[in-house]
Amino acid sequence: MEGRQVNNGLVALVVIVATIGGFMFGYDSGVINGTQKGIEAAFGLGRLGIGVNVGAILVGSSIGAFGAGRLSDMIGRRNTMMLAAALFIVSALVAGAASSSAIFIFARIIGGFGVGAASVTSPVYISEVTPAHVRGRLTSIQQVMIISGLTGAFVANFVLARSAGGSTADLWGGYPAWRWMFWLQTIPAAIYLAALVLIPESPRYLVVRGRDAEAETVLTRLFGATEAARKVAEIRASLAADHHKPKLSDLVDKTTGRIRPILWAGIGLAVFQQLVGINVVFYYGATLWQAVGFTEDYALQTNILSGVLSIGACLLTIALIDKIGRKPLLLIGSAGMTVTLGTVAWAFSTALHGADGGVTLPGHNGVIALVAANLYVVFFNASWGPVMWVMLGEMFPNQIRGSALAVSGFAQWIANALISVSFPSLVVSPGLSITYLGYTIAAGVSFFFVRALVHETRGRELEDMVG
Repeated sequence: MEGRQVNNGLVALVVIVATIGGFMFGYDSGVINGTQKGIEAAFGLGRLGIGVNVGAILVGSSIGAFGAGRLSDMIGRRNTMMLAAALFIVSALVAGAASSSAIFIFARIIGGFGVGAASVTSPVYISEVTPAHVRGRLTSIQQVMIISGLTGAFVANFVLARSAGGSTADLWGGYPAWRWMFWLQTIPAAIYLAALVLIPESPRYLVVRGRDAEAETVLTRLFGATEAARKVAEIRASLAADHHKPKLSDLVDKTTGRIRPILWAGIGLAVFQQLVGINVVFYYGATLWQAVGFTEDYALQTNILSGVLSIGACLLTIALIDKIGRKPLLLIGSAGMTVTLGTVAWAFSTALHGADGGVTLPGHNGVIALVAANLYVVFFNASWGPVMWVMLGEMFPNQIRGSALAVSGFAQWIANALISVSFPSLVVSPGLSITYLGYTIAAGVSFFFVRALVHETRGRELEDMVG
């Protein structure tokens, strides 16, 4: 769409508002990192209980992602994001006030609905309203905001815990700091809900619903009248030949009777993004570093460092994704994660257990583990972190985009749940070293998956996607 009229101000507003959903996705996912001591003490939880309480959001997220893909085809992308914003507010209030593990789990599942909905709706919305030649970098901002949300949660947790003298110590109103970590989330969630009123509905959704005049109005605001008329006709032509509304059965190729290959590629991208273990760092970072001898205060600071490095890596991706493409970044990321995860696995294999039950890494191995873990985070967030969401938002044809995102998003969150819920038990047996070796193998396999099954989408119009 180079050379044509583009309303850069409106495009910027759309991207900023939509990616607040990414911030909330990150904040709601990361806030649990500094609260585990609090919920463990408040609800009397063991290792399995911690895993279930931490993983509850992932159950909700998988349902939310699957439901949002279809819901956004029914009520629109913007309305789905507004629903997600409301769910974030409810979840934060209830989780902070929870008097039992059951209520806490319920609140986190509700929050998960919002996270899942935001995770699939925001990137597809951005991809549907932005020009093809900058679509990758603009959609990549979603990952910057996810990491900003995670980092914001880490910073808030650190400040609140230090102010109170610990995450379980009382802060304001006689309530412990860990509860305020959840309540603080209502502020950005309310901003997100209010800001969504300012942006238009996706023109591609409007065409699918037969509201061509409204779609042309939105496209005129974005790209000018001449381009708007052309795009409406192009979107209409890209839909199914019988012009039926999108449905799940569209994911099956009518000629072969098999699931479309493009969907398997999307599911693979979604699942491998989790099998490399990234959310172990984001959900259990404080616990992980304390397990190898770090203090709570230092562990929380280490989380902040990981978050800052992640943002820097995402900014690098924004600069490169529309220049060198999606596939090269994925391949570089897979190779880098394989090496760095393998190094972390080796460092953890040297851990020494003291008579008091404490764990330390001998010599410089603690520093090696810390450096390798942060390089792993950099490689992930310069590649699989943002690129997976970019590709899921743009790789599917218009007719199946909502349904394919529903299935891929569901698979992504199920994989996330399996990795995250299993981690506390895996720390005990077979141990951190073997657990990280498993993530290393997944990263290595992902390299060959991308080489064989992933096709480049850089610079292509959404109406040109096939599969």
